[in-house]
Amino acid sequence: MIIPNKKTKIALIGYRLGIGGAERVMANLSVFFDKQGIDVHNIIVIDEVSYDFSGKLLNLGKLKNKSNGIFNKLKRFLILKNYLRNNNFDFIIDFRFRNKPLQELLISKFIYKSKTIFTVHSYLIEHYMSNWSFLTRFTHKNSYKIVTVTNKTKELIEQKHQLLNVQTIYNPINFKEIQSKSNEPIDLNFEYIIGIGQMDTDVKQFDKLIVAYSNSLLPKQNIHLVLVGEGLKIPDYKIVAKQNKVEEKVHFVGFQKNPYSYLKNAKFLVLSSKNEGMPNVILEAFACETPVVSFDCLSGPSEMIINKSNGLLVENQNLEKLTEAMNLLILDTELYTICKENALPNSQHFSIETIGKQWLDLMQINK
Repeated sequence: MIIPNKKTKIALIGYRLGIGGAERVMANLSVFFDKQGIDVHNIIVIDEVSYDFSGKLLNLGKLKNKSNGIFNKLKRFLILKNYLRNNNFDFIIDFRFRNKPLQELLISKFIYKSKTIFTVHSYLIEHYMSNWSFLTRFTHKNSYKIVTVTNKTKELIEQKHQLLNVQTIYNPINFKEIQSKSNEPIDLNFEYIIGIGQMDTDVKQFDKLIVAYSNSLLPKQNIHLVLVGEGLKIPDYKIVAKQNKVEEKVHFVGFQKNPYSYLKNAKFLVLSSKNEGMPNVILEAFACETPVVSFDCLSGPSEMIINKSNGLLVENQNLEKLTEAMNLLILDTELYTICKENALPNSQHFSIETIGKQWLDLMQINK
């Protein structure tokens, strides 16, 4: 139990404060914790800050040199260790990918001395813990808690690694902030559906989305496809659009610090991912009163989308069914109206206020 008169100190540790979903959660929680009177410290290892956050910032990325050699890494490790020791945090919450098992073992045993919560933001749990169960148990069994963002991920960790300190807390969404930003104007003068995500890997499968879109009725009805995000795969996706003769209706608008106005004005969001953790973009769409069409991939969508109530769940990786679902939301105006009207009300239990309280309860901080 945290002593009532003592100001609680929490260190939030992530790769960056921009681009990713886990980073968005970290930023949102920093704002929530700060409003509760908690002393929040954000620690990042890559020099990237584009999300709004609250509290102090230790940007280790600014100390990274071009060679990133062993001495430069050691310097940053020592700075981190001293910073954590000197501040004597009540809790550390780690949002990073942790796919170097021996490095993470050293961090957990010799650098993290406070009560530590490790978060897992993907069903691909090997990005966060070793496939060797004995090493994962040794590294994590004495952690304060392992927090997963979906129940399916929690079940997988418990089954694979027999850990008993796992709990699900969904990603929080700041509905008020999103709704306010969603009213900003955008320069698009056509109807469109939307896809959002990073384009450096094949995880989001925007190539499949483009193919499904090209096979749908939407291009003929002059409903365009807008893709928000940046990455190395964009040239490949443009080739796919050209091969499928929809290059004039597929628009790459790059990374948007405020994607909410794009979501607000879209007919619906399509999520075509190979796998997910808990895709924030679905909840962000709901906050903008925008329905969602999504593969029922592992994990996340099935814990957010109520089929034919606030969106459509599609058989996982079935491209024909994805096209059919896109057509259905355009052709069935009654179903579309139902999904649009229910998008916001059915997602209120993901609000930052509700989820933030779950974090306070987890740490036994009485506010």
